[in-house]
Amino acid sequence: MVKPVKDTKFDELLEFPCPFTFRIMGLANTNLTDQILVVMQQYAPGDYAPKSKPSSKGTYESVSLVATVTSKEHIEQLYTELGNIEDVRYVL
Repeated sequence: MVKPVKDTKFDELLEFPCPFTFRIMGLANTNLTDQILVVMQQYAPGDYAPKSKPSSKGTYESVSLVATVTSKEHIEQLYTELGNIEDVRYVL
């Protein structure tokens, strides 16, 4: 399971609000992209165009999307909530 982000430096590196790319890796052959979009709409509503790429063996899938974030806490919350999706293995 993904551990919550702590003591990040996002507030020192970014000017908010700003676009932020999330890359989520999880199990393939599930509705992973749909699960991710449900969470994103709940915590950062927007019009997303996720890009999905399967792993070489097809076991996993990588989904990338850009969200507009409003604060360091917003980024951390999204990392935590995306990591709580059962089929997600990593959030980068």
